[in-house]
Amino acid sequence: MRRGERPPVVPPGPTEVDGGTAELLGDADRDGSWVLMVEGTPQSHVDLDDPAHLEFEYVRRMGHVLDLAAPEGQPVDAVHLGGGALTLARYLAVTRPGSRQRVVEVDQRLTDLVRAHLPLPRDARVRVRAADARAGLAALPPASADVVVSDVFAGARTPAHLTTVEYAAEAHRVLRHGGVLAVNVADGPPLRFARGQVATLRAVFAHVCVLAEPGTLRGRRFGNLVAVASDASLPVAALTRRCAADPMPARVVEGEDLARFVGRAQPVTDAGAVASPEPPPGVFSR
Repeated sequence: MRRGERPPVVPPGPTEVDGGTAELLGDADRDGSWVLMVEGTPQSHVDLDDPAHLEFEYVRRMGHVLDLAAPEGQPVDAVHLGGGALTLARYLAVTRPGSRQRVVEVDQRLTDLVRAHLPLPRDARVRVRAADARAGLAALPPASADVVVSDVFAGARTPAHLTTVEYAAEAHRVLRHGGVLAVNVADGPPLRFARGQVATLRAVFAHVCVLAEPGTLRGRRFGNLVAVASDASLPVAALTRRCAADPMPARVVEGEDLARFVGRAQPVTDAGAVASPEPPPGVFSR
């Protein structure tokens, strides 16, 4: 093997982790790429040869948020709540070299599987802590991050305690002034959960927008919406251009349109929180 050449990945087969059964499947359409499956649900896609490639649609939208969170190429301090196969941590490591990244992933055995078989890019400054996302967030110092990404699922649902005003307030505390929070929100018709999540973020942050595929926004199908929040003005025009040019175009909803989307939905608190809806059978199967 030549110096610097990456050894081939030898997947271990179905492996028991804390969240059930995990498996690494090669992507037949893209050499060097792998899909992490947990309990039959795709959790992450990783391209080891090109970590800047983001396969899943909602992850590409999160990538747009990260691209615009600071001047191009500038290192950032990032917190990832939910690790999976560390897709966005890999992305930041190569698009913003020198970034300091902290990942909170509750499933230690899943992290061990990923790190053993899907190596991180060279010089990536990524630390992974085994903890519940909210507990891990609460342990971080105030004003210590430029970006917080929340993409946490137990099975195919976001746990209730990660959907509330109190949780959003912890993210707000950890972000520096002008920092950005990006949240993966999975929902389907009539989008009651998503509307409540946007109302929750609007109760904590001065500026909020939503990125989503039009059919999902219209309540025609179950899908992933990316909610973006900050106390600084968001780069809506630039996000709109990037989302429109995506292979699966998405809309950016903000301002009065976002207020109409929220309607009468109220912010969610710990006292009344519920987990995100169970997706219909087959929606996320691969």
